[in-house]
Amino acid sequence: MINFTRRKILQVAPLLGFAPRVAFGAELAPTRACADDDDITHANDEGPYFKPKSPERTSLMEAGITGNKLLLAGVVLTAACKPIPGAILDFWQASNEGEYDNSGFSLRGHQSADSDGRFRLETVVPGLYPGRTRHIHVKVIVPGSTSLTTQLYFPGESRNARDRLFDQALMMAMAEDAGTKTGRFDFVLKTG
Repeated sequence: MINFTRRKILQVAPLLGFAPRVAFGAELAPTRACADDDDITHANDEGPYFKPKSPERTSLMEAGITGNKLLLAGVVLTAACKPIPGAILDFWQASNEGEYDNSGFSLRGHQSADSDGRFRLETVVPGLYPGRTRHIHVKVIVPGSTSLTTQLYFPGESRNARDRLFDQALMMAMAEDAGTKTGRFDFVLKTG
C-alpha cells in the first residue's frame, strides 16, 4: 500500500497534470503544505508603505518601470488543501531603485484568485533599501472570513540573515530563464 501525504500529493499532482500550472512556463514545487496548523502562512510586518484602494491588475509593469522581470504565481488554499476562489491579493513593493511610490500606485495592485485559487503577478525584482533585504508585501483577504498581511522573500540574498523581519517560511521558490525570474508562493490560510 502506498501512503500519500497531502504534501506529497501537492508535489506530485502538477507532474501528473492534476493541479493547475501556476508558474509562467516553469514548474516549481509548492512552497507550503496544508496538512496542519504548522503549515499556515506566517504573518509578517505590514511596514509603513501600504496604501488602500490599489488598482485591480495582474501586471505591475508600466512605463518607466525598470529592473529584472519577475513572474510570480501560486495558489491560495485552506488548511484542508481546498482552493480559495475569489481571495483578494494586494501587492506592493519597492522599485528597482529601492523606492516606494507614496504619491501614486506604481508597483501596487490587487487581484482576485481564480476559481482554482490561483493567482499570477507580473512585476520586477524589488531593489534594496537601507536595513532590509529584497521582499514583496502582500495582503491576502478572504471576504467574510480572514485576512493575512505578510512579506515574500527571495532565496540566496545576502541580506536575509541580517534582516530582523526575514522569515525562512516566507521564501519563494525561484527559477530563472532567459533573464526572467519566475517565483512561486502558495498561501495556506486558516479560514472560518
